[in-house]
Amino acid sequence: MKFLLDTHLLLWAAGEPQRLSAKARALINDSENALFFSAASLWEITIKNSLGRVDFVVDARLLRRGLLDNQYAELAITSAHAVFVDKLPPLHKDPFDRILVAQASVEGITLLTADTRVSQYPGAIQIV
Repeated sequence: MKFLLDTHLLLWAAGEPQRLSAKARALINDSENALFFSAASLWEITIKNSLGRVDFVVDARLLRRGLLDNQYAELAITSAHAVFVDKLPPLHKDPFDRILVAQASVEGITLLTADTRVSQYPGAIQIV
């Protein structure tokens, strides 16, 4: 299967794997699964790190390199993703989470998240 990891799952997988649920670890470690990260997640990390958010203290460049070195595929943000956002119900105001949902929907990839609000969107979203 193809999985797009949300920002927190990426951070946990890279730096705090003990925070991942057993289900998330199993999906991430299954070599049959194709794992993706979004440019939006690195953008979110960069912005929130610069604002002093303690849960986003990471060098996004190093994280990107580590993800690529560990066979994650990078998913760029396209105009198709951007315009799909208007099809989403107003369940969540975070623009980063909304673009991740849009990307997963447009690309036919399952979004993995630990966020119960994000999991309420329609489509292939799996809470782990």
